[in-house]
Amino acid sequence: MRIEIVSDTICPWCFVGKRRFELALKLRPQAGLSLTWRPYQLNPTMQREGVDRKTYLASRFGDLEHAERVNTRLRKVGKEVGINFQFDEISVTPNTVNSHRLIQFAKTNNAKEIDVVEELFKAYFQKSENIGDTTVLSDIAVRAGLDAQKFKNYLLSDTDRAYILEQDAEMRRGGITSAPCFIIEGKYVVSGAQAPEIFHQIFDLVNQEKIANS
Repeated sequence: MRIEIVSDTICPWCFVGKRRFELALKLRPQAGLSLTWRPYQLNPTMQREGVDRKTYLASRFGDLEHAERVNTRLRKVGKEVGINFQFDEISVTPNTVNSHRLIQFAKTNNAKEIDVVEELFKAYFQKSENIGDTTVLSDIAVRAGLDAQKFKNYLLSDTDRAYILEQDAEMRRGGITSAPCFIIEGKYVVSGAQAPEIFHQIFDLVNQEKIANS
């Protein structure tokens, strides 16, 4: 079963969605599973150095009080899937192009994308690390078993930068306006951080189609 996961590395609902999706797979394992992560930027015009977190939240939600109400809900939802969101400790909302490049680098260097994605989410949301910072990204690469110097050289180049931007644009041209989004077998779309039961319905449909066409 081929599944593409459209996600941004600073999207809290993407972290929740990943955990719920993994629970769906744990409850109902699927044979021949192929996962591919597709880059999506919540803030495609974000400056390279990122922006102060409070400034960003006030701009995105209108005021900090609204942002806190959203975060309170996310903390509750996160705990249900083992995520301890540390929103108050985050000081910068980063540009995410380089974090997406790390995921792409992992893909082309025999590392598991899903492990790198998990490390990025944990670094940002639980350790309050700036995942737009090259040193932080290099540390995550090492934890994922990647070659540190090779990755540093990769970051210093523009390799895959245009590819990430084009992938993001392609998702938007395809009608995707938010993340996470799970594209199953190229035609079934699950938008948002849905419960495992929603994924199970699509799994059943895909498997029934395969049986009917065999």
